[in-house]
Amino acid sequence: MIFGRWRGREDEPTGDAWLVVGLGNPGKQYERNRHNIGFRVVDELARRRGVQFERSKAKGKLATARRDGRPLYLLKPQTFVNLSGRSVGPVARFYKIPPERLLVVCDDIDLPFARIRIRPSGSSGGHNGLRSIIEALGNRQDFPRVRIGVGRPLHVREVVVGHVLEDFSPSEESELGSVIADAADAAEMILDGCIEQAMDRYNGLRRGA
Repeated sequence: MIFGRWRGREDEPTGDAWLVVGLGNPGKQYERNRHNIGFRVVDELARRRGVQFERSKAKGKLATARRDGRPLYLLKPQTFVNLSGRSVGPVARFYKIPPERLLVVCDDIDLPFARIRIRPSGSSGGHNGLRSIIEALGNRQDFPRVRIGVGRPLHVREVVVGHVLEDFSPSEESELGSVIADAADAAEMILDGCIEQAMDRYNGLRRGA
């Protein structure tokens, strides 16, 4: 992948930039799937800044913004979730983003629907997209992540796989605007260096309680 053609004043690598990655699968047929909640959160972050995602940057779609005068890169890997590291690794290396300034937003089948869990680091927890990113970073696990509950079926693995590739139900979809806004707000707090406060506010929050 040749990165030189991306470069411009907004794209110069810098040590104080952030990279926010939303995980999901490419293609219109997957847009409303549970697995694609990460895409929808970074879409919200892009909307707030009035920026657009460009085509095909290191096997992903990239949007570039400024936040407090510093570069903010928003990435939606187009590799399918399980291979997300193939996009995240090259982008992080090009922009010289250290793991502690890489924020990943993804689904979590082990959380009830609409629950948010923020962690400053940790294992993949069985999420193949996170596993791929950890491998692409040389097995570094010290990057923050926002995980959003999509619920879990009760039985075999095949059912679990089908579950994350299903659309949200109409009743769930009606709540997602608020869930996505909460996750985006949590991401903003992390970008401000307030991850502990974000964890206190959003971890364990029960919507409607």
